[in-house]
Amino acid sequence: MLQNKKAFTMIEAIMVIVVMGIIAAVAIPRLENDSRQEASDQILSDIRYTQHLALTDDVTNPNNANWQRAFWSIRFVNNGGQWIYGIGSDKNYRGNFNGNEYAIDPLSGLPMNGNNTAGASNVSQRTQLFRKGVTGITFAGCNQTIGFDRLGRPHSGFNGSASPDYSSRLVGICTIAFTHPNGNFTIQINPETGYAFRTDQPNM
Repeated sequence: MLQNKKAFTMIEAIMVIVVMGIIAAVAIPRLENDSRQEASDQILSDIRYTQHLALTDDVTNPNNANWQRAFWSIRFVNNGGQWIYGIGSDKNYRGNFNGNEYAIDPLSGLPMNGNNTAGASNVSQRTQLFRKGVTGITFAGCNQTIGFDRLGRPHSGFNGSASPDYSSRLVGICTIAFTHPNGNFTIQINPETGYAFRTDQPNM
């Protein structure tokens, strides 16, 4: 005895394809915008993480005139046309982050040194901004290294400091403009408080 088998009619199949096409048309632009949002959210999160590290680790050292070099800081670098950043504290006052001077990514447990060289699987890839679509960065009111003191105040230009007078403390607004294929965005860091936000999303 033959049994009736249920199946899609041609019209139903076409309707499903049409609906899927509409969903894709709506979702694809959203995914593109999300890549930009993901990049800005991550950068903001890591700026705040850097400030948090400074608040919890007082690097003040009255016995060494170079101690301000050890401010916990986020350092943006253009490495062969690919933008990356590292987070660390220059504990040995030599001007660069080395070895265990890098912060640890709370998600992966790997050093946040932004290394984008071949085989750099032992570092956190979240700091490789080129993977997020960022193709350019420009700075105004600060340079590529932004650090924070034990009060959470932002500093810039302290890398070569040999005078512990807090002269590198920001007195004006720092703006960091990011170039992204899905639309550029700018992050602002306010002086004194170190409050960071995206300028087109001031309440985020």
